[in-house]
This record gives sequence, C-alpha cells and structure tokens, in this order.
Amino acid sequence: MLDPGAGAGILTAALVARVLDVAPELSLELVAVETDAALIPHLGGTLEECRRTATATGTQIQYQIVQADFIESLTSMPDGPLSSAAPFDLTIMNPPYGKLAASSVHRRALARNGLVCPNLYAAFLALGVSMLKRGGQVVAITPRSFTNGPYFGEFRRKFLSAVALNDIHTYASRSRVFAESGVLQETVIIRATKGGNARKVRLSMSADHRSLSAERLVSAEEVVHPEDPHKFIRIVGSNEEQTAIDALGEMPGRLGDLGISVSTGRVVDFRARRHLLKDPTPECAPLVYPGNCVGGVVIWPRDIRKPQGFRLGDDLAARQVVPNGTYVVVKRFSTKEERRRIVAAVWDGDARGHPAVAFENHLNVFHQAGAGIDRDLAVGLSYWLNSTLIDRFFRTFSGHTQVNVADIRALPFPSPIQLVSLGQRCQPQLPGQAEIDSMVTTAFGL
Repeated sequence: MLDPGAGAGILTAALVARVLDVAPELSLELVAVETDAALIPHLGGTLEECRRTATATGTQIQYQIVQADFIESLTSMPDGPLSSAAPFDLTIMNPPYGKLAASSVHRRALARNGLVCPNLYAAFLALGVSMLKRGGQVVAITPRSFTNGPYFGEFRRKFLSAVALNDIHTYASRSRVFAESGVLQETVIIRATKGGNARKVRLSMSADHRSLSAERLVSAEEVVHPEDPHKFIRIVGSNEEQTAIDALGEMPGRLGDLGISVSTGRVVDFRARRHLLKDPTPECAPLVYPGNCVGGVVIWPRDIRKPQGFRLGDDLAARQVVPNGTYVVVKRFSTKEERRRIVAAVWDGDARGHPAVAFENHLNVFHQAGAGIDRDLAVGLSYWLNSTLIDRFFRTFSGHTQVNVADIRALPFPSPIQLVSLGQRCQPQLPGQAEIDSMVTTAFGL
C-alpha cells in the first residue's frame, strides 16, 4: 500500500484498523511518502503503533518511510527512492492542494512525463495511479474541481483512460466536513480501479463524516457520458437532480443552436484603473459588475462600492467594451450553499444613449457575434437559466465555485423559438422562484 503525502499517517492508520477488523489474515507492506521533515517523527510513531497493534493480533505489517518530494521522485529522479518499488495493490491519499503554475518545476517535469496536471492534487492522483498494478485501486480525498471545466480537461481524459470509477462520495455542505482546512472547493472521496471496466458506479452522500444520507447505484455511462468530449464527471446526488436530468434529456439543443455565444466579461478592473470612473458621465460606457444584478435585471448605476463608469476614447478601451444592446449575464462565482448556482440577469440596453457597455470579468456574457441579442430571446433565456431545473442539472457536474463558459455550453437549451415565445410573455424582472419554475415547465412541457 502506498500513502503519498502521508503527513502523520492518519489514512494509513485507518486502513490498518479496517484490515484488523475485517481481514486480519492479510499481511501488509506499507510505504508512506512525506516531504516535511517535521512530520517524519510523528509518521514514524503512527506506523510503529500500527505494527505493534497488528502484531498483537497476528497480522504481519512491514513499513517503509520515504522522506521525499513525491512528484520529484517519480518525474525527475530515475534512481530515486521510489524507482525500484514494486507495483502497489492500493494507493490511498489526501494529497496537498495548490495550483501548479505552467512555469513551475513540477509542472514542467510532469509534462515531460506526459502528464498535464494543473494542481498538486491532480499530480498526486496521476502519479499514484501510475504506481498501481493492473487491478489495483486508488482511494483519494480531493477537491471536486477536477470533475468539470476546461482547466482539468486533459487531466480528466488521461485519468479516466487509466482507471474505472467505482465509488464517489460527496458531502451536503463544505461547512460540516473539512471546514478547518479552509478549502473553498467541494470535497469528494473517490475509489477507482486501474485498468478496470466497471459498469456501475456507487454515488453516496452524507451531511457529515458520521452518517450516510443517500446512496445510489448508477451506470458508468450516466457518470461519464461516452459522447462527451470534455469527459465531465457527473455526480447525481439526489432524486431531485435525477428528475432534472430526466426532464432535460428531452432538450437536445446546446447554446450554439441558439445562434449566440457566451464569453467572460472583458474588463479586468485592476488592469484598467485609468478607465474606471466612480461617477459615470454621459460620454462613458456603463460598467456592469455582478453586484449590479438584482432580481433578474441589471440595475445601473448602483451603489455597490465599485466604479460604475468606463472611460472611452482610446484603442484599449474600445477592445474592452461591446455595442450597447440587450445581453444576458451570469455571475461567474457561486457556491453550493447558495440558493442557485446559476444567477442570470438581463442588461436591457440603456435609454440614456450610451454607445457601448462594459462588462466586468466576473460575469459571463451572452452575445451574438460580439453584439446584443434579441430582447425576447434574452428574457426567455434568463428565465431558463434561473430555473430550478437548470440549477439541479448544473450541480450534477459543477465541482468548484466558478461557473465557466465551458460549463454553460454543456447545458441543455430549448429552441430559439421556444425561448422567444417565453420571453414575449415575461418581464425581465424575475418573479418568485415558484412562478419562474411554473412558467418554465409549462412553456417547455417539462
């Protein structure tokens, strides 16, 4: 058994306790890798206690502590401390979390070994799997962020080509489990088999670390759709989410079928300070932030302690604005604890005659070839995006606090005619959630 990034040995101790409980006839060879010299004495104490406890029950345990950088030892040290290790039956890990810059030593070393890993935990996962024998298993506690989005796209394809997913466990709230770690992402526990061909995946959920609140056995194709080029890992954790999946399965359209596109807002405010105006002028472009989005519409100007104007007049400014018109915007950041993960609003042009509008980078903007879209289409699209059905569908694959454009493109959409018809019957200002959902389900026969 391999425990990379072993820390003080808590996971290994848990495994040993489990073996002693259910299979004391096994013999264990444990290899724990840790780079922090301050933790090595604690790790040694944990493993020695495991050995003594096991010996008293007749279970044989051998252990080895490797003080090394796990990534470096497998990517840059041909004769490193793990180079001669036999393939493992099991890798367990709670790897470190942290971005790997493209220019970092670790990122370059991984790339030389054919691995695209934008985060430390992804690198540990990939390397941990590489150390397994065929049929060996990996069990890992990681953020859920690798399950979707373009950032981990190449990693997902490589990982899922090497293993078959067996179990995925999630938690209802980030605040109940692992809260002391300060991790902003959702956390998952996965079990996967190297070279496996699992037809079923067990999805489970709990409110905390003590009790199981839900469990479902689903086909592997429901978790990773065979036709999905992005290889999103979809975790349907409740009957309500499954209902949304079933209902929206009748909506085969995607965003491109509407003739519109989605992009992130162009204005990165700290890079455009000389263009920002606290008090907008008739000659400026309105500057729209997420804080301007209220109740399904963009209120501008609004006192949100953010500049509300964008100074025009040079080429740089011209590249950061779009022609004034009707747009739909979606906030780029939300968490699973919020009432809705997707929060959309309509910018309904500006009667005061501004020629352009600027959208800040924390917004996703729906547009048509860089210009505005039909108003009725925009209103219908806003109701669709703000519906509970879309919220539940999105939660099945969204693994982080961002709502990326790639995630939005993966959503199902009705036809343009259907959205326009809905928009003609609605006002941009949203009613209550129950009425939104009633109008959406009635309009599209869901």
